[in-house]
Amino acid sequence: MLNKILTVPEGAPSDVEQIKEDSNYLRGTLKEVMLDPISAGIPDDDNRLMKHHGSYLQDDRDLRNERQKQKLEPAYQFMLRVRAPGGVVTPEQWLVLDELAEKNANGTIKLTTRQSFQMHGVLKWNMKETIQEIHKSLLTTLAACGDVNRNVMCNPNPDQSEIHTEVYEWAKELSNYLLPRTRAYHEIWLDEEKVAGTPEIEEEPLYGALYLPRKFKIGIAVPPSNDIDVFSQDLGLIAIVENGKLTGFNVAIGGGMGMTHGDKATYPQIAKVIGFCTPEKVVEVAEKTITIQRDYGNRSVRKNARFKYTVDRLSLESVKAELENRLGWSLEEAKPYHFDHNGDRYGWIKGSQGKWHYTMFIQNGRVADFSDYKLKTGLQEIAKIHTGDFRLTANQNLIIANVSSQDKKKINELMEKYSLSDGKQHSALRRSSMACVALPTCGLAMAESERYLPVLMDKIEEIVNENGLREEEVTIRMTGCPNGCARPALAEIAFIGKAVGKYNMYLGAAHDGSRLNKIYRENIGEGEILSEMRQLLSRFTKERVRDEHFGDFVIRTGIVKATTDGTNFHE
Repeated sequence: MLNKILTVPEGAPSDVEQIKEDSNYLRGTLKEVMLDPISAGIPDDDNRLMKHHGSYLQDDRDLRNERQKQKLEPAYQFMLRVRAPGGVVTPEQWLVLDELAEKNANGTIKLTTRQSFQMHGVLKWNMKETIQEIHKSLLTTLAACGDVNRNVMCNPNPDQSEIHTEVYEWAKELSNYLLPRTRAYHEIWLDEEKVAGTPEIEEEPLYGALYLPRKFKIGIAVPPSNDIDVFSQDLGLIAIVENGKLTGFNVAIGGGMGMTHGDKATYPQIAKVIGFCTPEKVVEVAEKTITIQRDYGNRSVRKNARFKYTVDRLSLESVKAELENRLGWSLEEAKPYHFDHNGDRYGWIKGSQGKWHYTMFIQNGRVADFSDYKLKTGLQEIAKIHTGDFRLTANQNLIIANVSSQDKKKINELMEKYSLSDGKQHSALRRSSMACVALPTCGLAMAESERYLPVLMDKIEEIVNENGLREEEVTIRMTGCPNGCARPALAEIAFIGKAVGKYNMYLGAAHDGSRLNKIYRENIGEGEILSEMRQLLSRFTKERVRDEHFGDFVIRTGIVKATTDGTNFHE
């Protein structure tokens, strides 16, 4: 009876659905075109499939016009993304990625907002070798992009090591269980050959031949830290810890950050808590939630294909009822929880079992050697002696984790040698900042982001210092387009690219990541941004109430209205 109430949007399938249907479970002609020596690129249909293998074809837009004048094809290159559930890798794996970035990419590593690694500038001829080396290190690029479940995030939690370990194991379990089962990845990149007994007809028991209508994201937060922005996830899991034990997870559904400028049918959304489940049931909850999106998501209009739109179209209550129907049991009532912040805690923190954890500030997640700052080399040297692990935070920073007291001294010496730090020399505002890659490689970028935000922050920090706010934590994020890769809609101050040098400015998200922001100024450049920041921070200094966060201040004083739900984001 319930299934008759739920409906699928009308309309012909999008072109991507046809590409997936014709792909023979994500194979397409990738094997052949990657061997084609004529072009450094690949056809668009195969590029759509390539995403499921963890890569996008891009070109260097800084060189685009010049190459056109010379009648040359674009400077094609691939972005390759490495999945690491919970952002945890060994020192040995770090060194492999470091070497591959130097040998086959542009010499840098990007730490992403989903606790993954990205390499940029990988040429077509080096893709197979790079993926094989990643595979040998026991990492993978499979399903790092595409219409499947992406990298499962979890709170690094350096001050709750035992709980983190347990939560991390569930993140790994979810990640592995929800991987696509096609052997295409292994055949194309790892030279796997079919053996006797291999079924002729391939199946995807979870995803089906068409996979999902769009990407699907899962994250696990451990209160009081919401550093993974759990409400931005399609499926958010909030760990409930009672008397030092993990008793289960509150389940939140329907979050997502992306939108399209000028299209009010698209909007960011926050996930809503619908109940609680014990740990051993969390994989089943994730699986059944994904099947609802598989069956009822919008396969006609990709801009409206994310799970958030499915939930809003069908209603939260209907989706919860359908989930419990598929589970065959009901979720328990949600448990109390509290978040304090969605940022990182920097410097050394002592965890359990005598282990230490150091959270290092990595501006916009770019690990590189700069003229006056040998960050990449310093981390390489640390990895050579480190016996614990590295953890990527969801804010593009790095935790050198599980350090013994003996190794702590050696690591401190290396950090001092290479001037590596927790970022305390910067303002708290800069330490709370994030930016997506944007230009020159992202094909969706309308404006600069990663390359520009540090320059803008230099000027904003002057205003911060003038107002005595140097240690005031305010989340500030910039993206080159409205697709939401740095989760800008959950920033207290956000700049979303509109055109080269122009941004929409948003204010008013909650400091703990539980409320979306609202547009404040549209299509403004640097001069207007700095003017607005000067006025806003001056007012904040003079008019705030005790312990009030900036996002709450701009709402209380009427500077912007509160966004109570994604459906009124544009109002």
